[in-house]
Amino acid sequence: MENNIPANIANILHRIETAAIHAQRQANEIRLLMATKTVSPDRIKIALATGQTLIAENKVQEVKEKFEALQAIPHESHFIGHLQTNKINELLRYDIQCIHSMDRLDLAKKLQTRLEAQNKTMSVLIQVNTSGEESKYGCSPQDTLSLIKEIHQMPSLQIKGLMTIGANTQDEHTVRQCFQLLKSLQNQAQEMLGTALPELSMGMSGDLELAIEEGATIIRVGSAIFGQRSYTNV
Repeated sequence: MENNIPANIANILHRIETAAIHAQRQANEIRLLMATKTVSPDRIKIALATGQTLIAENKVQEVKEKFEALQAIPHESHFIGHLQTNKINELLRYDIQCIHSMDRLDLAKKLQTRLEAQNKTMSVLIQVNTSGEESKYGCSPQDTLSLIKEIHQMPSLQIKGLMTIGANTQDEHTVRQCFQLLKSLQNQAQEMLGTALPELSMGMSGDLELAIEEGATIIRVGSAIFGQRSYTNV
């Protein structure tokens, strides 16, 4: 499987570039985020050796377990999983540059308190449940602007944009509506705040073309790069 990682990355980058051309966008506006849930440090190193530098974990425990092995390799590390408030202190021990899953006020307040005490700042994306599916985390679309307004007043949290996961369906129209809703919320939030929130983290291997057409700036891909995940050797 390791030998396929560079080829898999090349394939995803080709799809991103093709989709960008189709959408009349520049491919360099769109970053590939490699989701490394359950992926060993050795295999992550193979991916980083291709020149792609953005990785992300879903669980604080995996951030901790892989930190030392990857520390010497230049890369950017994000957190994309649901963050429990009792895990904030542990997560902040490691070099996480952005949290994609900011979805509720109590989490923002506790993160702000911890960051302020450490004289640190953190980039965050507001996670929105655009599909309405109960299995997905994220604030509701109707609560998004008020949440952004509250978090914008917290000096240690820097809102960089929004994140969503498209509906779990093969119906392209339904998936596209999720991405269009996130883009609309981005526009409304920027108008409300009078400042740019440039990042839209949306789209995975199955729907990245739709996401790019609707304005995605970060595409999250895991199994299409690293193969089907094994949950027995985490």
